[in-house]
Amino acid sequence: MPFDYLKPLLNTEKTKIVLLVMDGLGGLPIEPGGQTELETAVTPVMDELAKNGTLGQIISIRNGITPGSGPAHLALFGYDPLIYDIGRGALEASGVGMALKKGDVAARGNFCLLDNAGKITDRRAGRISTPEALPIVEMLQEVRLPGVEIEVRHVKEYRFAVVMRGENLEPDIKDTDPQRTGVAPLPAQAVTKSSQKAADLFNQWIQRATEVIQDQPKANGLTLRGFATHPGLPTFEDVYALRAACIAVYPMYRGVSHLVGMQIIDFEGDAPEDEFSALQRAWDDYDFFFVHIKKTDSKGEDGDFYGKAKIIEGVDKALPQLLDLNPDVLIITGDHSTPAKLKSHSWHPIPFLLHAPTTVRPDSQNSFGERACDQGGLNTFSALETISLALAHARKLEKYGA
Repeated sequence: MPFDYLKPLLNTEKTKIVLLVMDGLGGLPIEPGGQTELETAVTPVMDELAKNGTLGQIISIRNGITPGSGPAHLALFGYDPLIYDIGRGALEASGVGMALKKGDVAARGNFCLLDNAGKITDRRAGRISTPEALPIVEMLQEVRLPGVEIEVRHVKEYRFAVVMRGENLEPDIKDTDPQRTGVAPLPAQAVTKSSQKAADLFNQWIQRATEVIQDQPKANGLTLRGFATHPGLPTFEDVYALRAACIAVYPMYRGVSHLVGMQIIDFEGDAPEDEFSALQRAWDDYDFFFVHIKKTDSKGEDGDFYGKAKIIEGVDKALPQLLDLNPDVLIITGDHSTPAKLKSHSWHPIPFLLHAPTTVRPDSQNSFGERACDQGGLNTFSALETISLALAHARKLEKYGA
């Protein structure tokens, strides 16, 4: 098993680990020879941490493979995404607190806009706001099918999650989103014979749901993606002997954390200061904290180079609030790269900063950026090694072998 080598080494040293993930942190220069978003940002606190710590860069999946957010976070948590494959539906459903059991089938839903011929004109319904989407979700909650239980819950803006519960349901179903406009949503198509029942039921639900919302001016259609069931992952506490907590705004990241057994910390607001305040309040109750910053990724996908740099600067400005807690190990990294130049996730290595005052071996780098990380003392390594590296620097691992 992937974790068997680690379990005999674990001890109960009373130290604290913080994994701060700036989503989509890695970037690219706009012009050849220029600086990346991280290098452009003014980050005196991170630069000081880099000077006293050590740098490197990580690969989420394999060289050249662009990761999705779910697999990339699994890798950071030490779960090989090529072994533990979790569908987006399970992540979204868990992230909004839906009870998901083995045998249930969950899917992520997107509202879309259809023309009179039933073809998609906008795949995200103009990114309608949460207040606009909530009444439409309530309409979907009234759609019933005999023989199964169906739960629908809003996620954020145009996104919702749906869970179907019943006998002999399997999640091997293709997405209904055709990934383009000018065509109709696809039917839910079974990949295996055992998933045919669930596919048929979802098609019935989609038909009735679309009839119910067809007169809505901003979102009169829907698509489903990431059909999945509960993955049954080994928990963080079982694998690492850590009481772990998640501090994140977006449901998907709360979902992947919940599926590996982290406790979700509720808080108000979405600024780094709000997340660090939540960390302060929970500090005495946990050994490991995963703190997620979303807006670096959002600005990258928007193609907003300087906006992404400003988000990084905002995190840097708030960091003293976290550092006042004196974590034994602080790791600052991303789950993947999202260069504003590309407006999408990419395969590029992700900057990685390790600060552990009593155990770290400082390298020769004095700032936190892609070029410095490329020359850092940790070199380039797999994201799967993040937690074992953190455990070692927190003095939570014994010697391997005689």
